[in-house]
Amino acid sequence: MNRLQVILFVALVLSGLYMVRVSYEARRLFVEVERAQAEERQLETEYEQLQVDKRAQATPLRVEKVAREKLAMRTATPAVTHYVTHAEAAPAAVSGAASGEGGR
Repeated sequence: MNRLQVILFVALVLSGLYMVRVSYEARRLFVEVERAQAEERQLETEYEQLQVDKRAQATPLRVEKVAREKLAMRTATPAVTHYVTHAEAAPAAVSGAASGEGGR
């Protein structure tokens, strides 16, 4: 009987140590999940704020203002329009226009 009691005692101690280890690991994983969820909430909030900023930056009036001020762009008018033709395409376009085969 003494030998059986020792074996049972060792099994009890080992199972107790295993239970403590599993409980510790479960707590550690739970804390890690909570941290990940908190980070997810923070990233979602930051993403939403960036989307709001993006929409605010992309309004047509703001884009036009930046184009005028920083890029020195201006509205296209017939007075400032320059037409560029390709050297090889120009003779074909002229011959096509002469024969009545316009590009329209």
